[in-house]
Amino acid sequence: MDRAGYQGRSGSLSDTRPMRPVSIRSGYAGYQRVIEQRRQVIRAPKPLPDTRPARPARAPRVKRQSGIAGLIARSRKRAAKEQYFDFDLLLVIVFLMCFGLVMLYSVSAYEAQADLGDDMYYFSKQALIGGLGILVMFIVSKIDYHVYGAFAFEIYIFAMIMMALVKTPLGVELNGARRWIGLPGNLTLQPAEITKIAVILFISYELCRMGKKAYTLEGMMQLFAFGAVAAGGVLFLTDNLSTAIIVMAITCILIFVVHPKTKPFLAIVGVGAAAAAIGIFILSVTVVNSDNFRLRRIISWLNPEATADSGSFQVMQGLYAIGSGGFFGKGLGNSTQKLGVIPEAQNDMILVVICEELGVFGAILILVLFGILLYRLMFIAKNAPDLYGSLIAVGIFAHIALQVILNIAVVTGMLPTTGITLPFISYGGTAVMFLMAEMGVALGISRRIRLEGE
Repeated sequence: MDRAGYQGRSGSLSDTRPMRPVSIRSGYAGYQRVIEQRRQVIRAPKPLPDTRPARPARAPRVKRQSGIAGLIARSRKRAAKEQYFDFDLLLVIVFLMCFGLVMLYSVSAYEAQADLGDDMYYFSKQALIGGLGILVMFIVSKIDYHVYGAFAFEIYIFAMIMMALVKTPLGVELNGARRWIGLPGNLTLQPAEITKIAVILFISYELCRMGKKAYTLEGMMQLFAFGAVAAGGVLFLTDNLSTAIIVMAITCILIFVVHPKTKPFLAIVGVGAAAAAIGIFILSVTVVNSDNFRLRRIISWLNPEATADSGSFQVMQGLYAIGSGGFFGKGLGNSTQKLGVIPEAQNDMILVVICEELGVFGAILILVLFGILLYRLMFIAKNAPDLYGSLIAVGIFAHIALQVILNIAVVTGMLPTTGITLPFISYGGTAVMFLMAEMGVALGISRRIRLEGE
């Protein structure tokens, strides 16, 4: 998407009334008018860097084919004009899901058999959720993504309410963390995953509504406030710092993409990095022990050898696994670190077992797959028919990229342990389901792309 082109956009949309709840007195008709106004906002065309009309090119004369070959060619041409669908993105998603299931079984079979008496426990649950996720993805891809934009505010509020339910008796505590809501059938739901999608949809809408006002300090502060409220809800209601960081980072990336200036953001990043470095240095000098588990993680990260049997045990064992794998690994299923050494390796530490079994080659394969996935998302963002579709695709891109980068940084010891999972590959029902829903939204945007010259 052209960041510079956004600057030339007409400010007419900034006059649209802000998204707000409708009073009961306005009734259903008033609410319908508000929804219609929102639809007008999100259907604004994408700005172009050069608005001068291009001289129409003279089409070359093509000999008309006859017979079956001509029929096939004409049907393909007609289908291309009518609708585009990103089959490359779909193929990468399916391949990542299948690869993740194979590695999940390899990683979790021993612990599942030892602890639960069923080596297929994690695999079967993930396979079932993955199958349902693919179904959800196709259903969501058939829905016009402008529908989500029209109700983006309501989705945002719904996500906040769902996170608040964690503090009620409906909340479920697992492994010392209270982040889930109990569902019938011994199932759980992690509402923080809903917040990621809600922020992408809502911040994208607000950027479309504000227009050039988003460039001003007041507009940026308003957008940052929306992201901060969502991130604060994730942190204080579900006690999930890693997801809160991702939610706030998605907000910042969306603002950065549409803003015409880069230097202010670089200055902010520089100041933030300097402040973080100073804070880490102070902690390394002054704090030796702490009761706060987050500070203990930072202390263990700063001096992993000193806490190799406690705070940094998981990361150190992960590094041993990566180092012992070599370039081509020990072979699928031949990992030794997964045999009860790395606790719950099927979650955020699954990459280290992949490196041990498939080596650096396996890690490169995963990075290539994620690179193709991100490339297809950027293709959709660039060719989306309107600004709202482009911003949603950019938000999904930011979510996947951040999660992959942070997971790799954690398992390699570059960042403190945060509990961020690897998309499509790590075990996790809620994460997989809502991730597939995001992919459905991206595929839905791709259905609206019209390729020229077909």
